[in-house]
Amino acid sequence: MNQRLIDPAAHRRGDEDGLAAEWNDDATRVLVVGDGHVPVDPDGHLVLIAPARFDAGRACSPRLFLGVDDCGRAHFAVAGSHDDVAVVGRASGLREAIPVLGARDADLAVRAVALANWHATHTHCSRCGHATDVAAAGHLRRCPADTSEHFPRTDPAVIVLIVDGDDRALLGRHPSWGPGRFATFAGFVEPGESLEQAVHREVGEEVGLRLEDVQYVASQPWPFPSSLMIAFSAKAVAGEVRVDGVEIEVARWFSREDLTEAIAAGEVVMPGSASISSRLIEGWYGTAMPAGPTW
Repeated sequence: MNQRLIDPAAHRRGDEDGLAAEWNDDATRVLVVGDGHVPVDPDGHLVLIAPARFDAGRACSPRLFLGVDDCGRAHFAVAGSHDDVAVVGRASGLREAIPVLGARDADLAVRAVALANWHATHTHCSRCGHATDVAAAGHLRRCPADTSEHFPRTDPAVIVLIVDGDDRALLGRHPSWGPGRFATFAGFVEPGESLEQAVHREVGEEVGLRLEDVQYVASQPWPFPSSLMIAFSAKAVAGEVRVDGVEIEVARWFSREDLTEAIAAGEVVMPGSASISSRLIEGWYGTAMPAGPTW
């Protein structure tokens, strides 16, 4: 998802007349989202409809401008219910959809769901409590009472793959995940913290290790409901793993051979390919992960 095939065209968000004309253009495409789901066809593509197919009388969010494709065709999203999505195509959650969608469709889906999630939970002004109005084609909410402006929220979170001096990877399991499910370590960035400080703090709190050589790897939008995952790799300084029992219930060191055998035996279930945790683990593993169940 690093390649952007949709131009956000932010300079067009304030052009209400121009966007109205785009909406009335038969070439424009609309993505219906609902409850974190998007419509997917049997071939693994988003189902995008013409504006004329959209029932403007249905109670839903305003038109959310997503941008234009490389042909100059405008794309919008509208938020309804899970049932609204199912009318258009098979309703798929992002974890299910992203691994099968192409780069352009994945970009559209993530943007649409993230915006819809924000609008659903930020209908009123955080300063005075007055209902806010949608502006900037869905990328801004403005309070008519105190004129304050509110922009879509993104919560930064760090995620890290830890290796030791023997090049083993440390994977852990949250108590709510159930037996067999393992992943890398993650947590939200706290106010006043750098990303690297958050990595050190989270790992120290969850498994009691000190780190060195913390290196940025990649990032991933994660609209569940509004996060941005920033991925790192790091080396553990000599020490004993001590799980906190709250965020992490079990933590295990794996060599590549250990992990291969554990997956084959059904003892370990890896994160799905939609998650950057899977990419971190696969990057350390050195090749595609062996076949086995995923989350």
